[in-house]
Amino acid sequence: MNRLTNRIDTNADGWDGPGGPQDLFFAKDEAFHYPRIARTDDIYLFEENGNRLIDISSGPVASNLGHNNARVVKAIQDQVAKLPFVTNRTGRTNENIELAAKLAALAGEGYERSFYVSGGSEAVETAIQFARQWAWANGEKERTKLFSLMPSYHGGTVTALALSGDEAVEPIYKEMAVMPERIPAPLSYRAPAGLSHEENEALILKLFEDRVIELGSEKCLAIFLEPVGGLASGCNVLSQAFVSGVRQICDRHGMMMIFDEVMSGAGRTGAFLTAHFHPDAKPDLVVLAKGIGSGYIPLGIMLAPASKVDRLRELTGFNYGHTSNTNPLACAVGIATVEELTSRKLVENAAETGAYMKERLWGLADRYPVIGDVRGLGFLLAPEIVCDRENKTTFSAEAKAPDTIRQLGFEHGLSIYARRTNNGKFGDWIMTSPPLTTTRTQVDEMIDCLDQTLKAFVDRMTLEGHRIA
Repeated sequence: MNRLTNRIDTNADGWDGPGGPQDLFFAKDEAFHYPRIARTDDIYLFEENGNRLIDISSGPVASNLGHNNARVVKAIQDQVAKLPFVTNRTGRTNENIELAAKLAALAGEGYERSFYVSGGSEAVETAIQFARQWAWANGEKERTKLFSLMPSYHGGTVTALALSGDEAVEPIYKEMAVMPERIPAPLSYRAPAGLSHEENEALILKLFEDRVIELGSEKCLAIFLEPVGGLASGCNVLSQAFVSGVRQICDRHGMMMIFDEVMSGAGRTGAFLTAHFHPDAKPDLVVLAKGIGSGYIPLGIMLAPASKVDRLRELTGFNYGHTSNTNPLACAVGIATVEELTSRKLVENAAETGAYMKERLWGLADRYPVIGDVRGLGFLLAPEIVCDRENKTTFSAEAKAPDTIRQLGFEHGLSIYARRTNNGKFGDWIMTSPPLTTTRTQVDEMIDCLDQTLKAFVDRMTLEGHRIA
């Protein structure tokens, strides 16, 4: 039986009466049947009608500990009963102090201080503000220019969207926001014709430094990098050579290099910070969110060096913040998350079982020519979807490949995070980034469901007349 036929809400395009789910805000041509989730457990989502879905993407790559984690649930219950909220302008809390100490121990030298906000977009904006405040306090008041990669994604606020590399979004907001300078992302699967990946990286580094010089070093503030990308680049992994090159350019011109680890941090890539894979080219600031709250509560964090925070405190201070800065309930969830990561060795599991999952995904690529590439580290993985593997050609917009796979995933027991970004200019992919608790047996279960989903996708595309080479 088609799993989509037994729905409480049968009208995918609208809603009778007031209220309704938030997906009513989505574009009408993206509308399809969303399951109504009633409860969750471990890596599973359960609909009201009893159907079970495997969360192969950790929601939007956020539920690092899976669902209904006993330690986190207890931490929330205990904290709500004791101290659910107090502002940091009122006083200090033990939860704030304990989480900061745990993060400093895991993040290591250069990331001794933590600044807390409510999510990834706020954390990105905090890093921008910190970099700017540092420059201002040190008399470098012309430093305002930001750099980012095309494609990339850094959040949903106006400033964070502007910082992101998405040509579909830029025309809407470019007259409202300060737009960054963008350099091409060194996409490992799509280097320009005639160039090797290494040659393309060298060219991009030269473009970056040339633009810094053209603008004037004294005006350039920082560059944001996703060391392993998310949905914007299909888990593109920046090489050590490229990151080192960016670090050297930033050092020569007095700029900060900032890692956006909203997706790649908190153990997902097989290290607590993906920055740990670059010990000789460490970022100045690191941004965390998603996995550090593991979907249980909104939590974003900027990690910064004590040397800069303490010096800035003497000069001007960093006096920005939000109502929920250092929310003790959020900090309690962060503490429980870190304790789960360490006590259960989930970072190590992400590295080991993630490598196994990557092998299984490549096995699917042997069976289905619609998988052109499989990228990522640890449990941050994405197969790229193509209609012509030899030429790396994406499906047409009419095929709605990511959305179609997502819908077919529901039919075959999977909840998949996917959507077309940049109008498909840089490719289409689906996120296969399960909770860090996932076992090999559960990976096999996921791959079996994905196998059925891809078979149904190929059949659908063939039936609709889309050519698959």
